Amino acid sequence: MFWTVAIGVDTHKDRHVAVACDRLGAQVDTVAVPATAVGYLALWRWALSLGTPAFAIEGSGSYGAGLARFLLAADARVFECERPRRRERGRGKTDLIDARLAARRLVNGDRLARPRGHGAREDLRLLLLEHRSAVQAHTATLNQLHAVLLTAPDQLRQRLQPLPGPKLAAHCARLRQPNADTAVLVGVLRRLGRRAHTLAQQRDTAAHELEQVVNELHPQLLDECGVGPLGAAQLLVSSGDPTRMTSEPGFAALAGTSPVDASSGRQQRHRLNRGGDRQLNRTLHTIAIHRIRHHPPTRDYYTRLTTRGKTPREARRCIKRALARHFYRQLTTTNTT
Repeated sequence: MFWTVAIGVDTHKDRHVAVACDRLGAQVDTVAVPATAVGYLALWRWALSLGTPAFAIEGSGSYGAGLARFLLAADARVFECERPRRRERGRGKTDLIDARLAARRLVNGDRLARPRGHGAREDLRLLLLEHRSAVQAHTATLNQLHAVLLTAPDQLRQRLQPLPGPKLAAHCARLRQPNADTAVLVGVLRRLGRRAHTLAQQRDTAAHELEQVVNELHPQLLDECGVGPLGAAQLLVSSGDPTRMTSEPGFAALAGTSPVDASSGRQQRHRLNRGGDRQLNRTLHTIAIHRIRHHPPTRDYYTRLTTRGKTPREARRCIKRALARHFYRQLTTTNTT
């Protein structure tokens, strides 16, 4: 789609600031609109009055999500833009500077990504958020139960402390009040136990719904060794719409598995890539560990790498890079909606 004006948008919770640049990078106009449906419409009409627009939106997955949805529904050409680095801002930071930099990145031909998919992928992102939050809160609650038991009376501590986390929470939730001396202690243990039970239910419900959405969106991922509902969901959320991934090396860079050259003199080596989507990187790491243990071809590849002189850590990085290549083909060749 041909465009004549680049619109860079710096997004915030309450308002968005946009800067328009022509195809040579010269600033044409600026506007600030509220982050509401009325503001989105005003921004769209303003952009159309300047020519055929293309949009580079900073924060299209957070503060700019509503604007990105509106523009995509209007069949606009939309790209997501990362927050500018400090050295790119020059002498300061303002909303206009950030918006201008976003527009000029589009003018300069930077390979900006398309916004991540909405619909089912957005459902997966929200369910992953809920599941991760429930797991963290459940773990914290179990730790609090163990901490409270450390100072409990001997009889109660000896009866409850040997129990594993889930059983401990269930027993604490059913505690009865024995006497006035331990009224506060037993009350705290009972409420913590009930909280842990509720959080476990929320965690399991989110995991169940995750599996249902993954089965509808891309069931083939669940057939892969080492890929469960959570891992498949993270692959789909991080990759976004299949048309968003323009190349396999780009997906590897997104996953943080592309090697970074760290050679010096006679020593030729590559170091860890600390960039990219760290949740996606963690998912590939988990899959790699599982495959090394339970997937014969991966285990044989790991053995060959270590035999040739790779350290276990370097061998795992090679496997993660191969997995990124494998899942890129999976995510782009299978027809997903």
